[in-house]
Amino acid sequence: MLVNAKEMLQKALAGHYAVPQFNINNLEWTKSVLLACEEAKSPVILGVSMGAGKYMTGFKTVAAMVKAMDEELGITVPVALHLDHGTFEGGYDCIKAGFTSIMFDGSHYSIEENVEKTKELVKAAHEAGVSIEAEVGAIGGEEDGVVGMGECADPEECKRVADLGVDFLAAGIGNIHGIYPENWAGLSFDTLAAIKEKIGADLPLVLHGGSGIPEDQIKKAISLGVSKINVNTELQLVFAKATREYVEAGKDKQGKGYDPRKLLAPGAQAIIDECKAKIAVFGSANKA
Repeated sequence: MLVNAKEMLQKALAGHYAVPQFNINNLEWTKSVLLACEEAKSPVILGVSMGAGKYMTGFKTVAAMVKAMDEELGITVPVALHLDHGTFEGGYDCIKAGFTSIMFDGSHYSIEENVEKTKELVKAAHEAGVSIEAEVGAIGGEEDGVVGMGECADPEECKRVADLGVDFLAAGIGNIHGIYPENWAGLSFDTLAAIKEKIGADLPLVLHGGSGIPEDQIKKAISLGVSKINVNTELQLVFAKATREYVEAGKDKQGKGYDPRKLLAPGAQAIIDECKAKIAVFGSANKA
């Protein structure tokens, strides 16, 4: 049974670990993430971007697939189905489709419009029993055509959005989507600490762009109140690498190696292995 993400993140905040959000892109991705988290006994948030939702033919399809797969696989750990970097309209669409959690990314609006739109979606989400994440400050890189420069969030603006009743808050602290460049300056822990001081101790924070951040910085961020860490790029990289190696080794030409169930199997296993590695770093194993 799917749940909203509020309770799992409150437990993570109190227990000083982080719940992973692993983004999903298709059936194999979803299955691998669920199997990894069930094996590790970790709660999990399945992130679905606007683009991934469209690719999988729509949010209703995604919700139906995830709910059925959760049941058919006998998953016992808490699972939240979450819209990632959603538009205002996308938030309403996902509530209607049966998602249990949504994110409204209003970071590219003025703070006044971000507050206005977030406030409306908080009301709609909570009336439906759905948890909601908001964002202040741009996450660097590109996510579904939305480009951010990685500006650190203003703690005062974070407080304005936090006071709207959001369940968790994403705040830019120098993190980026995609592969981190060699000259990346690292996370701004001064900004993170200032945000936490403004919003209070009880609101979980979210770290986007979790792929490629050094383990010591991950653990420091968790100690400062980060309770949800998003991972997407690293899963894509290990999937691509394993699939490439399978093809380059000529295994697709052996027997019925071209069968997609065989062709995609190494990539699917690579996702499982990477998820388990992240769970170990985040500290969420055996926290279900």
